[in-house]
Amino acid sequence: MSPSRRETLILGAVAAGAAVAGGIVGALALQSQTGAGELLRASFPDLSGRQRRLAEWQGRYLLCNFWATWCGPCREELPLLDAAYQQHAANGLQVVGIAIDTAPNVREYLKVVKIAYPILVGEAGAIGLMRTSGNGTGGLPFTVALDRNGTVRARKVGAYSEGELRAELAALLR
Repeated sequence: MSPSRRETLILGAVAAGAAVAGGIVGALALQSQTGAGELLRASFPDLSGRQRRLAEWQGRYLLCNFWATWCGPCREELPLLDAAYQQHAANGLQVVGIAIDTAPNVREYLKVVKIAYPILVGEAGAIGLMRTSGNGTGGLPFTVALDRNGTVRARKVGAYSEGELRAELAALLR
């Protein structure tokens, strides 16, 4: 192999390595600016008391939905999110509910309304996470959509309509 060919290959390998490192650093920087990093690091108990990290579902399309049993729009939205989850789970969609409520209230509510996706209990402590995720007002419901790489693709304060959710999922799942 000629010296110039060897130099070209070495420079190419160095450039490729720099591009990969830049992509990783860039993705981490983007996550930190959008609140995605904090969201994925967050840990809350599920209804059985087991601590769960949202990062468990990284690699899937993730809808993190903050809600409460006392929130009327949340109660209307939950069946819509559940239907979307059941329809698109095979395509990589994961919905995770984070209740701004107590475990006893959530358990009682879910006796009446059946939800197939995981529900975590954030209580009032999850309000700070909502704010760092882009919901400065703290309004409910609040949903953050992340792609398979953990990058925030959308945020929504307020309940989705069926058409809004369909459009959101079409954009997210492509």
